[in-house]
Amino acid sequence: MRLAWVHARADTLELFRYPSFSVPTLLLPAAGFLLFGLGASEGSDAAAMASFAAIALLSVSFFQFGVGIAAERISPWQVYLRTLPASPYARFGARVMSALAFGTAAVIPIVVLSLIATDVRLGAEHWLLLTATLLLGSVPFCLAGVALGYWLTPRGAIPIANLLFLALTLAGGLFLAGRTAPDEIQRVTGLPTSLWGELVVAAVDEAPWRPWNVAGLGAYAVVFGILALWGYRRDEGEKFR
Repeated sequence: MRLAWVHARADTLELFRYPSFSVPTLLLPAAGFLLFGLGASEGSDAAAMASFAAIALLSVSFFQFGVGIAAERISPWQVYLRTLPASPYARFGARVMSALAFGTAAVIPIVVLSLIATDVRLGAEHWLLLTATLLLGSVPFCLAGVALGYWLTPRGAIPIANLLFLALTLAGGLFLAGRTAPDEIQRVTGLPTSLWGELVVAAVDEAPWRPWNVAGLGAYAVVFGILALWGYRRDEGEKFR
């Protein structure tokens, strides 16, 4: 854990030192919430805030990991780091912690906009529940991003990460923020974003929690973790055989 923490701290500082990456990553989810989440005629403002907070964490997971790791794999510095005595579990743990820290920073502008421009007023227990649901629920997507980064080439990572991000946010209902879907948009149940979206909305809207959602996200985390480890080992075998 100590080694994972050191790696996470270094990764997070490195990301914040690149304004061309960090500023758009932190502000684009808030801009999307400002355009599509505020003033919704259906659903609650709290549900919109929770859903767009999940979108912010999802974007960090896919583009920091899926695109970032794919690009880093050809970096001489990253090749050198792979020769150091650190297990893949420490590296994956560091990536997840870094994503959670960066994702939390991306969620803050959305929360501030909600408090200023809407009537969202949650009790302390709801804020704590929402925070836990967002952070723990984002772990499967962090692992999915790691898997994409190790399985895809740098050129292939950008379009595929964009395609998956849009498909999961739309089909999973995160953009709908608890509202009724238009006829041309059919929400797909069972997707990881669908399971997560129901949990974050339940955290703020007094909706019932479904054990299936938690179990489903746990299953996705296991599958994505296996794919990430497999991709890591495959890449390691190609570079150091």
